[in-house]
Amino acid sequence: MKDWQSIAHTKWECKYHVVIVPKYRHKVLYGKVKKKVGEILRELCRYKGIELLEGHAMPDHIHMCISVPPKYSIAMTIGYLKGKSAIRIHREILGVKRGFTNKNFWTRGYCVSTVGLNEQQIRKYIQNQEKLDSGEEGQLYLEGVEIK
Repeated sequence: MKDWQSIAHTKWECKYHVVIVPKYRHKVLYGKVKKKVGEILRELCRYKGIELLEGHAMPDHIHMCISVPPKYSIAMTIGYLKGKSAIRIHREILGVKRGFTNKNFWTRGYCVSTVGLNEQQIRKYIQNQEKLDSGEEGQLYLEGVEIK
């Protein structure tokens, strides 16, 4: 039980690979926006005691490897991160002062999978997103499946 954490009478290791996408998959995550969105997500994770193990933002999506305490469901966690970050993105980056109804930044859905024993492979996959998209590195492997 090397990486296991504990709360009162519970030992736990709940790690997830999460992908979230901006509305209509617009390529908006670059430069200062990319940096600020990363800061916002890291700060929101800290507020809830969620550990952001790895993260990488591409222009049209974000990959994260997060460790979520068992007192929170993954659906509640993603809802919190997407909802609060969307409000802060509209306020801090887009300059909207009030009236956040009907303003979206993220799509309604998300992709999530449990990490399990292949955490290092998933973290490597997240770190090498740019190389995978541009085809610079050739082929990487995740769980023995070739990714081109």
